[in-house]
Amino acid sequence: MPSTESLFLRARALIDERDVDGAATLLRAALDLDPGFAAAWANLGYALDAAGRKREAEDAYRRAIALDPHELQNSLNLGTLLTALRRLDAALDVYAAAIAHGHDAPALHSNLGMTLACAGREREAEDHYRLALARDPDHRKAPFNLAYLLLRQGRWEEGWRRLEARPWIDVLQRHFGMPRWQGGPLAGRRILVGVEGGHGDMIQFGRYAALLKEAGAARVGVLCQPELVALFGGLRGADESIALDRPLAAGDWDCWVAPLSLPLLFGTRVDSVPAAVPYLVPDAARVAQLAPLLAAVPGALKVGLAWKGNPRHENDAARSLPSLSVLAPLAAVKDVRWFSLQKGAGEGESVEGFAPVDLAPAIRDFADTAALVAGLDLVITVDTSVAHLAGAMGTPCWVLLPDYLPDWRWLAGRADTPWYPGMRLFRQRPGAGWDEVVVDVAQALETWP
Repeated sequence: MPSTESLFLRARALIDERDVDGAATLLRAALDLDPGFAAAWANLGYALDAAGRKREAEDAYRRAIALDPHELQNSLNLGTLLTALRRLDAALDVYAAAIAHGHDAPALHSNLGMTLACAGREREAEDHYRLALARDPDHRKAPFNLAYLLLRQGRWEEGWRRLEARPWIDVLQRHFGMPRWQGGPLAGRRILVGVEGGHGDMIQFGRYAALLKEAGAARVGVLCQPELVALFGGLRGADESIALDRPLAAGDWDCWVAPLSLPLLFGTRVDSVPAAVPYLVPDAARVAQLAPLLAAVPGALKVGLAWKGNPRHENDAARSLPSLSVLAPLAAVKDVRWFSLQKGAGEGESVEGFAPVDLAPAIRDFADTAALVAGLDLVITVDTSVAHLAGAMGTPCWVLLPDYLPDWRWLAGRADTPWYPGMRLFRQRPGAGWDEVVVDVAQALETWP
């Protein structure tokens, strides 16, 4: 008969191999032999969490903590799980208990700060982020989380600097294997703007290609996701757009820069955002080719919709709409023809009485989306890449923002944004859903433009 220890060790190996279901089975067998084995409960919690069995994972973590309250990692794991489930008070209780047991580690203060930020208690969150940094100035997560809080508050001088602690910068440096530009003369130099973040990030910070050119760069390249390559052929200041999956030739570039480092390097503040739009121009041939899809009733507004973002985004459950049906009340607005720009999740969706023209079959990449957006009067979208695309093109755009963790780039409490002149933000009221936001949008549309 296998021993408790052998079952535990085999389970650990399966966790390393990402066979979390197999690991959970072995760990339960070990716990049948020794219900007081705290490490087995802790690893079972981890395996169940990874398998998406959150309630069972919570129970396992709580058993581990009860058996060994001095093992901080279990409290950190449980607090993270509860925060992800938006059970914020429960997560705060876990962290408070850990502090009561004498824990004072940087990771505890950083995690506690994140949960407090999720709860909207930003002053307390900032205090704990700074406590984490006081305990360990080299802690990576605390300055990164602090950066998001500062940027959302418009405290950009420190916010951009703190954002330099984002963990993937070192990975990018190893990938590029060339000097990273961190300011200084650019005259005559060839600089590559390295890929970073999602499609929306690349579109938003692509505006800095023009500033690099104005600073004297001889050549500016933008490394990006393949779906953006054709679009960035119309990016102001960029000489070349390069697909991420294409090998970089040695010696083609003198240095590289991360897109999210450019606001720091150019000293961007809330009142000095380089916001001259359009800085993205759609391909004229694609505009002409796709224009027939946008035929509208004479006198009717042509309005594009996007109601879902990338489901892998960490806050997608809050920022995306559950379905197109949430927007169905917009059908009552007269003299509007609706078009769906939705690609991927939500594509082809329709509801009774509200069936926007589905443009997805015509969209191969973002250059196609841009060509379609060019023919619209207005875009209404959740916080996803379509918002940045419309904003960069100077197309009127209304963005629906969640109350829970709205992205830092939209700042706090504003109905406009310095990034895109003319863009309008519609925010959820605290604790409310999307219905009131849609009513606000419908009323605004009745009198627009």
